[in-house]
Amino acid sequence: MVPALIPYPRMDPVALHIWGPLVIRWYALAYVAGLLLGWWGITQLLRRKALWAAKPFGGKPPASEEQIGDLLVWMTFGVILGGRLGWDLIYGTVLCLVSPDAAFCRGLPMGFLTDPVKLIAAWEGGMSFHGGLAGVVIAMWLFCRRRKLSLLSVADLVSTVAPIGLFFGRIANFINGELWGRVTDVPWAMIFPRAGDLPRHPSQLYEAGSEGILLFLIMLFCLFGLKLHRRPGLLTAVFFFGYATFRFICEFFREPDAPFLGPVSMGMALSIPVWLGAGALAVVALRRKA
Repeated sequence: MVPALIPYPRMDPVALHIWGPLVIRWYALAYVAGLLLGWWGITQLLRRKALWAAKPFGGKPPASEEQIGDLLVWMTFGVILGGRLGWDLIYGTVLCLVSPDAAFCRGLPMGFLTDPVKLIAAWEGGMSFHGGLAGVVIAMWLFCRRRKLSLLSVADLVSTVAPIGLFFGRIANFINGELWGRVTDVPWAMIFPRAGDLPRHPSQLYEAGSEGILLFLIMLFCLFGLKLHRRPGLLTAVFFFGYATFRFICEFFREPDAPFLGPVSMGMALSIPVWLGAGALAVVALRRKA
């Protein structure tokens, strides 16, 4: 095994110390940056009149800038509540039942019953993308139903900018020195302070590049180049398929949180329902009259 050739840039997970125990962490700033830049990106798309000139929009965007601002509040609650409760269910319950000796379990899932505060203890670590995705879907469904907006068209807008949030989230994982990769001898391997003395894949950067940058470029091409937004739901299907595919591939380089089903990690397994959701959305979008 060769030594890591790229030193891990040790950064304080705390971006700003306010007073005593009050701090602002990079992880929190990543959520804020992803949400605000996503909101800004959607408003820029809404202002491009050429995008909405053809059917089925007829010159009218699927939502107003004010409505998207209100949706941001709903989505913020959706991603935070869904992300935490999703972690409780997927990792704290299912994965801890399969691999109770995992370091992060610490008596879970029974600990949720003896100390219910653990259900919301995100400060101890633990947010699930798939839970956050479910929370955002529910928030958008409720919002669009209340405001009488097209759920699929609004979802296409959100899906187009969603990789921005994924990028910042993975960069925050890298700064925190968490979710590191498997042991390797590649020249760009790093030694993460909390992962022992062996060089590992910087898998957080792999995910930031694939789920974030590359997927964002794909979404922009599908929107501006292929005009897939004219089939409401199809852009969302592309996002689901792209995320699940990149996440599945990156799982080969990422150290699993704990053993799940033999060589299949929890991240790989969770890609399956996302792929199925992508397929269902694609069928619905393509069957609708243009």
